[in-house]
Amino acid sequence: MSETTETFSHVGGAGLDLESLNLMLEALGDFVDAAMSPELQLDLDHEDRCPEDIVRAMSDPEQLGVQLVFVPEAYDGMDGGAFDAYRVCEVMARKDIGLATAVFATFLGSDPIVVGATEEQKQLWLGAIAREGVVFAYGATEPEAGSDLGALETTATPVQGDDGQTVEYIINGKKQWISNGTIADYTTILAKTEAGPSWFVVEKGAEGFSSAPPEDKHGLRLSNTAALFLDDVRIPAANLIGGVEGRGLVQAQQVFGYTRLMVAAFGLGGGWEALDRAIQYSMNRVQGGSLLCEKQGYTHKLIVPHAVRLEASRAFIEDTADKIDRGLGLNGAMNTEGAIAKYLATEAGNAAADAAIQAHGGYGYTRPYVVEKVKRDVRITTIYEGTSEIMEMTIARDRWQQHLKTQGGYYRDKGAALRRLHAQHPRVGADVAGLACEALAVVLEACRTGRLTRNQHILFRLGELIAFCEGAEVFAQRAAAAQTDSAHEKSLHRFDADTFAAMSRVYAREAAARVALDGSRWVAGAADPGSPAVAAVANIPTAAIQAAQAGLVTDMDYVADALYDRRG
Repeated sequence: MSETTETFSHVGGAGLDLESLNLMLEALGDFVDAAMSPELQLDLDHEDRCPEDIVRAMSDPEQLGVQLVFVPEAYDGMDGGAFDAYRVCEVMARKDIGLATAVFATFLGSDPIVVGATEEQKQLWLGAIAREGVVFAYGATEPEAGSDLGALETTATPVQGDDGQTVEYIINGKKQWISNGTIADYTTILAKTEAGPSWFVVEKGAEGFSSAPPEDKHGLRLSNTAALFLDDVRIPAANLIGGVEGRGLVQAQQVFGYTRLMVAAFGLGGGWEALDRAIQYSMNRVQGGSLLCEKQGYTHKLIVPHAVRLEASRAFIEDTADKIDRGLGLNGAMNTEGAIAKYLATEAGNAAADAAIQAHGGYGYTRPYVVEKVKRDVRITTIYEGTSEIMEMTIARDRWQQHLKTQGGYYRDKGAALRRLHAQHPRVGADVAGLACEALAVVLEACRTGRLTRNQHILFRLGELIAFCEGAEVFAQRAAAAQTDSAHEKSLHRFDADTFAAMSRVYAREAAARVALDGSRWVAGAADPGSPAVAAVANIPTAAIQAAQAGLVTDMDYVADALYDRRG
């Protein structure tokens, strides 16, 4: 077995051309629609049963081969990039997040192989995914090691041959909440070695390798999720990914920006599926003598804000995916952006699904109306691949360091750039997004002055505000690109430039208000009375942010008209 170098492979390929992507998206939608009727979907959910036959058919290159998008061309895949993966994941999520998770698990399980395996290992296992449609699982999580992979207890003990070289490993431990746990042909297992955590490939049927019955879950019931048990499981040394012990955590960290982007797409797809069902329902449901869609109190609470937040998260997903595809994600460089994308999209998707139930009234609480199922399914996106709280911490820690390194210039510079964007495109809300950045710079400096990040809760709340602020920044940039018809060619073009502009203005106002009000609130709540930190928040441009709210309801009216196709 050849040795790997200290560098890691790039995650995501060169990318599909637009025609190939559209063909895959169309084929994916048609395949799932034909294979799984709405009645079957509800039956599977009720029975808590994974449709293994559909999962394998989706993986079979002779039938659909959706996993080919995630496999490099060198191993007979389609060499799809991050943008392609996001579009595929969103479509899968709109069909069923449980089914999407089953497909995603193969992609996730192969990640350590893509970034850290030897060439021989890649040819063997990635080739098997592409040519044979084998199903993988990703065995990282343990009962006591969820997001903290450094706390894992599973061990891999080397066994030496007569020549002193390691010939096999004996693995012992337990994994929990593993997607595809009982159906996977192979599982990548993270285990401790003397040199540190390392990834191993374990084949189904290996002696001592067993699984518990599938977990009885709140949602995601079409996904096979189970605990795995490894009792003196012997695997050849050739199954150590990369051939060198102790690289497991680094290999895992290489792909967080990428994998979290895919989960963000799940949140986006689930949220829009629920919201579109609510939109359709309100176009046919009469209450008080008129349709629900004609009632501003209905649309402006339950529909419009959620559509805006979902599209803001889409803008951030697309921006991050584009950067990864341009090679900016090496060595985990886009992990913070991936965390922001996941946080924004999954929180927005979960909130949109909740609103969709409310929008359906009593019907929304019943299983035949599907939004109840979508809500249960999309909820997991705020938990797996790192909880929202882990995302807040990840975001806050990175951007806090940026604030310190630049002596407060990080967000002031963003504010200045947005003012320049406003001068070129005065209709996209860039000026208000700039106010959000300026307010955030003040809040962060107040936290530094008062040493308020010693409070973990403050750090987490900063993560939330940072995500909203950067979401507003990127949404304004996306809306500006729409003005000049220069958006990414693979973007989902659901709304026209004027609608994007109105949405961006609505979102920028919300972001600025959140930063100003919540930021000053938490500074005051954590600082000592009379602290300079409290005085510092007086520099937040509160009056300007309040004045910028003018026209908010009019913009929401405009977005509602776009969602209901009421414009001539």
